This record gives sequence, structure tokens and C-alpha cells, in this order.
Amino acid sequence: MKKQKKSKTGVYHAPWEKSFDKLLTPFEEFIHRQTTSGLLLMGTAIVALFLANSSFSSSYAHVLHMPVSFSLGEWSVNMSLHHWINDGLMALFFFVVGLELKREILVGELASIRNAILPITAAIGGMVVPALIYFAINPEGEASIGWGIPMATDIAFAIGALALLASRVPKALITFLVALAIVDDLGAVLVIAIFYTDTISWVPLIAGAGLFAVLIAFNLFGIRKTLPYFTVAVLLWYALLLSGIHPTLAGILGAMSVPARPKYDPSRFSEHIGKLMKNFDATRHNHCGGSIMTNEPMSAVVHKLEYSVDSVGVPLMRLEHAWHMPVAYAVIPIFALANAGIAINFSSLGETIMHPVTLGIIFGLIFGKFIGIAGVSWLMLKPGLAELPKNTSFSQIAGVSLLAGIGFTMSIFVAQLGFFDNAELLLMAKTGILAGSLLSGVAGFIWLYLASGPTGEEGKH
Repeated sequence: MKKQKKSKTGVYHAPWEKSFDKLLTPFEEFIHRQTTSGLLLMGTAIVALFLANSSFSSSYAHVLHMPVSFSLGEWSVNMSLHHWINDGLMALFFFVVGLELKREILVGELASIRNAILPITAAIGGMVVPALIYFAINPEGEASIGWGIPMATDIAFAIGALALLASRVPKALITFLVALAIVDDLGAVLVIAIFYTDTISWVPLIAGAGLFAVLIAFNLFGIRKTLPYFTVAVLLWYALLLSGIHPTLAGILGAMSVPARPKYDPSRFSEHIGKLMKNFDATRHNHCGGSIMTNEPMSAVVHKLEYSVDSVGVPLMRLEHAWHMPVAYAVIPIFALANAGIAINFSSLGETIMHPVTLGIIFGLIFGKFIGIAGVSWLMLKPGLAELPKNTSFSQIAGVSLLAGIGFTMSIFVAQLGFFDNAELLLMAKTGILAGSLLSGVAGFIWLYLASGPTGEEGKH
């Protein structure tokens, strides 16, 4: 075997590594941009609309309804591809939402009641008022179940739209929208669990409660490896699927159990790493350097270093970092591709727009979110019960209230649950979601552009 040539810099590069890095770096820079997730989501929604209104419509529907089954012994799960996306893949989306929520409660904007009071109360207003507007238009019959649809805010779209104005709005405004959207997502999760569950099978539900207790026990025992959590969370998902409660809630419950504290604090870690590095240097000198593959004592120190680095890291943040991009750039776009395909009949488009379900969702997303968020914010700010985020104006909060009317992902998700057995009402609901989200996004963008100067201060328009 040919002896490997030693690098002058002490850094070994595989034969194709440098070339691959040159290709990979621009791609990494692209996908890390804040607007990319929203743009990708928009693109997949447009593709879904094209597929549903083209000669590919039958193939598009056929693929979505294709049966997919998994079995292990006597256990089996049989669902269409569409259901696997909505019930299975979206559990990962809820998992990331749960991680973000837990982090915000522990160390983020929701950790301090002084900072949290405004986005929490504004989010509640932004959920209640849209639901009331929808219910006022659809007070009875099958359509009334859709009151939960206009309650939700799509984080990816809303943050993406606000990020386009990053040079004109203060950073605190983006933080406010993130906190508001996370509370909004928690509200949507509770609504799904309580109001969009038809029948409950108690035996699987009790089994699910036991599995959640196991996850909590893992946390209390100090288990920081992710595999045990993942294994039990999959079983929890299956138990919730059998129970009748929407299985994606397993993602939230799994996230709540993930450890949020490191094994070592920074000072203890620094001291421990210092000792290990002294051992590493001593071992290297005693054995005259050489390859780490042939130097067992040096290899042992490296393994201890690796374990120590893992121990100072926070599992919650590590998982959030690891899963944020797959969810943002794969899971949510796939969901949009599977659910945004609406067959538009232009001859009856006016009738569709004027349908009570469509109007209820459009008015709920545009006016409900605006009145709920801006109105409650004003009621909290006027008597001094809360304070504006740093360097922001109430006019900018009002602009964010409009952006929060972008309900796309979660709204479609709730619509699928509410009208799963009524294709006509589901069509009306999706039409209302797309129209309301588009109008809210455009109105919010224009409002914030006019209300903010080039450095984020309040505009003079």
C-alpha cells in the first residue's frame, strides 16, 4: 500500500475534498439565507397549483393516493402517501416547533415575563378574533368546524417576508414575530388536540402516556444520546395514531422531553479540556507523534475529548440545529406540494370566493389577525401593562399583525383535519387560505416598508 504523503499544514484533504468544498460553499451560503425557506415554500405551492390545473392532475392525484404500508411482525401501518406526509412527516415539523418553543420558554423571549407578555397576549388575540370572525360567518353546519383554520401563522412565510425588510426594520421586531408565531403554533397544537379529535381509544392513549413518561424518565436519568428518545418517540407516534389523537403531537411531546441542560458548565468544561489536552500533548511527544490510528493512548484521549464536547453541548440546541434545515427545506415544501394543489375552475371562481367558508378564512386571516394582534397590543401598551420591543413603533407592530395573517402551512393542516371527508369545503378552505395569506403578506410588506426607514426607524411617510 502506498504511504500517505504528510501534509505540510497538518491538515489532510481527501483527493476531491477541496473541489467539493468550492462547489458546496455557495450552496451552503444560499440555503442559510433567511428568505430561502419562504421562497422555497412559495415555489412548491406554485408547482402544486400547476400540477393540479394541468394535464398532470390525474397523475398528481394518483401519486398522492398511492398506498404505502410498513409492517413489523403483526404490527402494520397502512396509509396513502398523502396521509404519510400529513400524519408522519409533519411530526418532524412539530418536533422542531416543540424544540423552538422549549428554548424560547427557557432562555428566549418567553423566558422573561416582561418580554413575553406582549407577544403572548398578542398571539392569543390573533387566535381568538380570527376564530370569532369565521364562526360569525359560518355559525352552523359542517362549515362551522373550520373556525380553527384562520387562527394559525406560518412562521416560514412570515419571517421570510419580514427578512426581506431586514435593512428597514429593527431586529427586535423580527424577534417579536418569532415569539408571537411560536405561541401561535402552541395554540394551534392545543386546538388540534382538543377540538379536532373525533374518537379516542383509551388503551393506546394510556400506552402513549406511559411512553411519554419513559421519555421524561430518560431526561431525569440524564440520558443525552438521541437514539433512545427517537425510538420511544416513534412508538409514541404509533400509539397516538391508534388512539385517535393526531399523531403529529408526538413531535411536540418528544421535543418537550429532550434535555435542555449540558452535563458540564463552561468553567468545568474548560478545566477538563485543559487536562485532556495536556495528556494529548504528552502522549504525542512520548510516542513521537505518528498517526492517531497507530497510537492507541492518543486515540483514547481523542475519544474522551469527543465525549467531553458532547457533554458541554445542549441536546435540545443540537437537535434543533440538526433538524431545522431538513424540516425547513424538505418537510414543509413536501407538505406544500402535497396539499396546495387546488383545481381552479375559473368559470365558478367568483362563486368559490364568495362561499362563506372562503370568506370566513380570508376575513379571519386579514382582518382577524390585524384586529386581534394590533388591538390586544394597543390594549396592553396603553395602560403600561407591556412595553414595545426595543427601537420599534406601534405602527410596525400593526404591520407585523398583517404579516401574521399568512397562515399557509398550519392553516392547511387544520383544514385537512376539519374537512377531511368533505372535498367541496376543503377546496373552499384552501382557496381562502391561499387568497388570505397572499393578501395579508402583500399588505404587511407594503405597510412595514412605508412605516420603517432605511435603518429600521419609524418612517416619516
